[in-house]
Amino acid sequence: MSRAFVFPGQGAQTIGIGQALAEAYPAAKAVFDEVDAALGEKLSELIWEGDQDALTLTQNAQPALMATSLAAMRALEAEGVKITDAARVAGHSLGEYSALAAAGALSISDAARLLRTRGRAMQAAVPVGVGAMAALLGLDFAAASEVAQEAAGDEVCEAANDNDPTQVVISGHKAAVERAVELAKARGARRAVLLPVSAPFHCALMKPAADVMAEALAEVEIKSPAVPLVANVRAAPVSDPAEIRALLVEQVTGSVRWRESVLAMAGDGVDEIWEIGAGKALCGMIRRIDKSISCRAVGAPDDVKEAAAAV
Repeated sequence: MSRAFVFPGQGAQTIGIGQALAEAYPAAKAVFDEVDAALGEKLSELIWEGDQDALTLTQNAQPALMATSLAAMRALEAEGVKITDAARVAGHSLGEYSALAAAGALSISDAARLLRTRGRAMQAAVPVGVGAMAALLGLDFAAASEVAQEAAGDEVCEAANDNDPTQVVISGHKAAVERAVELAKARGARRAVLLPVSAPFHCALMKPAADVMAEALAEVEIKSPAVPLVANVRAAPVSDPAEIRALLVEQVTGSVRWRESVLAMAGDGVDEIWEIGAGKALCGMIRRIDKSISCRAVGAPDDVKEAAAAV
């Protein structure tokens, strides 16, 4: 059996994530302490006792979700599960930073600071109300891309996330995305809905944020990960630090090729995937991509114990 560890992206943040792990495992608590110290603020207090709207702000949600994923990984390690028990790691959008930190390519402190910078830069790249994202359900990637291209006109509208065979997220100027929603419905989409997000991620409008991340990433040490990373924008394994750095910059404006990433892992023999951190969204996508892959969510102390017993 070949296993991969994957790490969730934005959307899984809820007040209380990771708290049970921190209470059950000192190594998990240490992750939140390290993130607090790296950011110079008590992000853990916001995560566990704060306001949902404040946690949902991109600049908070991104480091919070990374901290929760790494806390789950440290809890697994405390139960004897090593990162090298996986043949591959991958993460959905910001989850790529969690995957790299879990695999030792980035320090947790650097990952937290980079994600705070990334969240702020993505938010600042486009004025509120100018951009939008929408989920197109029931159209495949080719059909969704065609809809986005047709709706764009002289604006930006692109396929941002190829999540699974039935779900593609598009991103761009609000008017263009709204046109695409209507066009998608006319083309037979089961549903086409605007998403409650604060900025149009993973499209050309994020170019200012990509420039900020190029500068920030240039200052940070990236090592070869202990396990190859299946990169979002390439849907193929990478281990070279310079290549990883370039792909993290490209990822800000590029599509998250999640469906292809899962198929690539399956093609390399992976038949079991663990979603490490908050929520179960990736497991849902993985089941729709390839039913032969078993998937388990590891986000609470009981999940950790069950997963460790299965190794």
